[in-house]
Amino acid sequence: MTIDISPAPPSRARAWLMAARPPTLPAAVVPVLVGSAAVARIGFLPLVFVAALMAAVLIQIGTNFANDYFDFHKGADTAERLGPVRVTQSGLIAPNTVRSAMVLVFGLAALVGLYLVFVGGWPILVIGLLSIAAGVLYTGGPYPLAYHGLGDLFVFIFFGLVAVCGTAYLHTSAVPGVAWFAALPVALIVTAIIVVNNLRDIDTDQLARKHTLAVLIGRRATRVEYLLLVAGAYLLLLLGPLLGLTSTWALLPLLTLPIAVALIRTVFSAEGRPLNRALAGTGRLHLLFGVLLTIGLLL
Repeated sequence: MTIDISPAPPSRARAWLMAARPPTLPAAVVPVLVGSAAVARIGFLPLVFVAALMAAVLIQIGTNFANDYFDFHKGADTAERLGPVRVTQSGLIAPNTVRSAMVLVFGLAALVGLYLVFVGGWPILVIGLLSIAAGVLYTGGPYPLAYHGLGDLFVFIFFGLVAVCGTAYLHTSAVPGVAWFAALPVALIVTAIIVVNNLRDIDTDQLARKHTLAVLIGRRATRVEYLLLVAGAYLLLLLGPLLGLTSTWALLPLLTLPIAVALIRTVFSAEGRPLNRALAGTGRLHLLFGVLLTIGLLL
C-alpha cells in the first residue's frame, strides 16, 4: 500500500489570491501615498485619495492577471520557473478564466477612473488609458514590452513618475516640484523590484526568448543596475533639503539603508531561486521607504 503525501491543491479562493499576487500591491499603493503627501499642504481630497488608491490597486491586479495569462501562452512560464507558482501555468485556473478576470478587473479600474477623470479632466483620462494599455502590453500584444527589454522603463515611468505625479495632479490640478522630486526615488526602487525578478529568471527567459533587459545585458550588468537604482534613491533623498524641495523630515527613509545594503549584498552573491529572498525583500524595502517618505513629506 502506498500513501500519497503530496500537498493538497489550494482552494479556489486561495488560487485567485495567488493570481492577484498580494506582495506586489505595495507597488501600486506607495505612489498614491507619496503623491498625496507631496501636495498635502496645498490640497488634499479624501475621496480622490480613496479612488486613486482603488484604481491603482485594480490596475496592478489586472496587470498581474495579464502577466500570468500571456507569459503562459508565450511559454515563459514553465514547470522550471524559479519564482512563485503561476495559476495558469500550474493549471489551478483555466487560461480563459484568467483572461476574463483580467478584462473584468481592468473594467472595474476604468469605472473608478471615470470619477477621477471627472475630477482631473483629460490629462487623467490619458494617464488612465495608457496605464491600462501598458498593463496589457507589458507581456501581451504584438510587441510585449517585457519581451523586448522595455519592462524596466515601463515600471519606472508608470509605477513611479506617472503614478506619483498623477496622484498629485488629482489633488491640486498641478504637479509642483516636490511631487516630481518625490516620484524619482519611488520610481527607482520599484524598478529595482523588476530588476531582481529578471535577474533570477535570466536562464528561463532566454529559453523562452523573453528578452528582458537582464537577458540583453547579462548578470553582472543587471546587478550593477540594481545597485545604481537602490543607491540612487538614497542619494536623491539627500538632495531634497539641499534644493529646498523637502524638509529634513523627508530623510526618514534613510532608516532603511541597512536593509538596502543587505539586499545589495544578496543580489551580488545569490543566483537563481535564492534571489526570491531578495525579490521579497526589495518589495518590503519599497513599502517601508515609501511609508517613511510619506510621513516625512507630511511632517
